[in-house]
Amino acid sequence: MPVQRLNHAVLYVRDVERSHAFYRDVLGLRAKMEIPGAAVFLQAEGSTNDHDLGLFQIGAGAGASEAGRRTVGLYHLAWEVDTLAELSRIRDALLQAGALVGASDHATTKALYAQDPDGLEFEVSWLLPADLITPEVTEGAAITAPLDLEREIARYGAQTRGGVGVSVAV
Repeated sequence: MPVQRLNHAVLYVRDVERSHAFYRDVLGLRAKMEIPGAAVFLQAEGSTNDHDLGLFQIGAGAGASEAGRRTVGLYHLAWEVDTLAELSRIRDALLQAGALVGASDHATTKALYAQDPDGLEFEVSWLLPADLITPEVTEGAAITAPLDLEREIARYGAQTRGGVGVSVAV
């Protein structure tokens, strides 16, 4: 039987309270269980998982991740939002936190790229629903363009539910 989906990810962080506050305040993840000074287990708003993200503290002296520069390792996690309105809200929260490092239009995916307080990269994206994926949209799918979020909201609507028929069951 093949793997069905990702249940959760675990990150090593320098300061668990700082990282917890970041993921709570910016992405809206809520704590399901905490071990003060050691770990926190977070759950996304609409998730039925026990937890979606675990944060384990390893201390202030930990070095920066070398993944992708000098060592193999995880490049990034990608979180999905339901609407472009939510992607816009998160963009503003990332900007306020000084964490936004990029924004890309991948044709069928509208993506923000950011770094958490330890410099670990993640993505937050909205996926076009299957019924809006047309040959005109996929024609340029191999090209990554800068994301104009306001233009995409005008085109698809702020409240259009993303990922339907792609990552979300119809």
